[in-house]
Amino acid sequence: MAYVHPSREEIKRILEQSATIAVVGLSDDPSKTSHMVSEAMQRKGYRIIPVNPNAETILGEKVYASLKDIPEPVDIVNVFRRPEHTPPIAREAVEIGAKTLWLQLGILNEEAGALAAEGGLNVIMDRCIKVEDSILLPNGKA
Repeated sequence: MAYVHPSREEIKRILEQSATIAVVGLSDDPSKTSHMVSEAMQRKGYRIIPVNPNAETILGEKVYASLKDIPEPVDIVNVFRRPEHTPPIAREAVEIGAKTLWLQLGILNEEAGALAAEGGLNVIMDRCIKVEDSILLPNGKA
């Protein structure tokens, strides 16, 4: 079954109900998109949890090597990895009980989407979380 983007209302609801975002592939390089997007989301009040096996601290937050290492609940797993790397991330997102798998703009993987959906997660692919948040919640969460 082909992936269908959630409605803007559904995306808005997901963002409004989310507080914690685990960012898989978050770079410690401020010039990288993953860093800029995560920093902007952090400024908007979201708790950012970096997931990167090659760093210790990013954006003032402790970095975890994998989603399974995160010791607290995660609302959104936001992914900055190439599409072929996303199915195992989707499996981990299901295993940790995340609520949403969000593959960033330019990232689409039907297998990852199906794994997450079958595990009960909301699935958003090929959308930028920062752009969606800016459009749908320009003044922050209600």
